[in-house]
Amino acid sequence: MSSPTLDPELLKAFLAVADQLSFTRAANSLNRTQSSISSQIKRLEGRLKTELFTRSTTKVELSPAGEALVGYARRILMVGEEAVQRLKQHRIEGSVRLGVMDDYGALLLPPILRDFANLYPSIELQMETGLTSGMVGRVGSLYDIVIAMHAAGERTGEFLRREQAVWAGVASFNPNELDPLPVALYPTGCLFRKWALDALDHAGRRWRLAFVSHSLAAVEAIANQGLAITVVKSGTLPRSLTTFGREHCLPPLPLADIRLHCAPSLSPASDLLAHHIRKYLGSQIHDFD
Repeated sequence: MSSPTLDPELLKAFLAVADQLSFTRAANSLNRTQSSISSQIKRLEGRLKTELFTRSTTKVELSPAGEALVGYARRILMVGEEAVQRLKQHRIEGSVRLGVMDDYGALLLPPILRDFANLYPSIELQMETGLTSGMVGRVGSLYDIVIAMHAAGERTGEFLRREQAVWAGVASFNPNELDPLPVALYPTGCLFRKWALDALDHAGRRWRLAFVSHSLAAVEAIANQGLAITVVKSGTLPRSLTTFGREHCLPPLPLADIRLHCAPSLSPASDLLAHHIRKYLGSQIHDFD
C-alpha cells in the first residue's frame, strides 16, 4: 500500500491556516476564498487520515498531528523552492570576461571553471591571463571580473586570500655560488619583478636578468634547467622547484593579497561566477614564518 503524497498546494494552504489560526485570514493571505481553503485542508486530512486542526465556533487550533506536520511542511516547500531557483540558474545564459594572473589561470582556475561550466552550461567563459596590474583599470569595459595580485593591505577590490612571495629554483641551483645572481622574471609592471629587484638591491646582492617573459611556463622552464632563480607564490609553487631563503643569502619577500575586482553592474552570469570564485578561493590566509 503506497504512502499518501503531500501536494505542495495543500501544504501551502495548511501553513497559511497554521500561521493565521483562521480560515478567513488564511484565505485572504493566499488571495483565495474561505471555501477553497477549507476544501484543501479537508483533502489533506483525508490523505493523511488524521485531523490537523481542532475547530470551534470561536477559534481554530492545531491538533497534535498538525503541530507535528508544520516543520515538515515548511521544509518540503523550502526544498521545492530551492530546486526551482537552482533550475532557473541553470538556464541563465550570457558570457563572462575574466582576467587573472598567469599562474592562477594555469594552475588554480581550470578545475574551478570546470565545475562552474558543469553547473551553468549555458554561460560562456572568456579568460585572459597576464599582468593584472593593467587589467584592474579596465574592469567594466574589457573585463567583467579580474582576480589581481596586490601588495598586502591594499584596499581596492574584495579580499580573497593571502600569498607569500618566495624565491624558487631547481634543487641543484646554488645561489651562494653565483655572483651576480641570475634571475628569471616577468616584464616591467609585474609586482614580483619589482619586489625581487628591490629586495636584492636593498640587500646589496648583485643580480642580472637572465630571462624575461610573460609566460609562466617559459620562466619555470628556465628555472628548471638551473639557469636562474625566479619568484613565485607559495600557493602555486611548481612541484619541480624548491624554495630558497635567508640560508642562501636571499632577502625575504613581501606578502601578496589576491583580490577580486568586479564591474559595478554585474550580469546574472557574471554574478554567479563571482560567487563561485569567492566560494573556492575566498578567505584563505596562510601562516608564514
